[in-house]
Amino acid sequence: MIECKAKLKNWGNSIGLIIPKEEAKKEKLHTDQEVKVIISPMNMTKVKDIFGKLKFKKSTEQMMREVDKELDSKFVNG
Repeated sequence: MIECKAKLKNWGNSIGLIIPKEEAKKEKLHTDQEVKVIISPMNMTKVKDIFGKLKFKKSTEQMMREVDKELDSKFVNG
């Protein structure tokens, strides 16, 4: 199975998928061979896209107090 980045190119009225030669050699692929293709776009998630979308039930201050309390009990009393 090959998992790699590949580029889509215009090929007449269609779109062709270019598989890197070294990857094709590894799998012993040859022209006119039938293969199964699973395509997933390479969308990069950026921090700015998710910032502010996470909702918590507790405030940041409350979560920090709980973490401090837990750490104190482990390292001071432990």
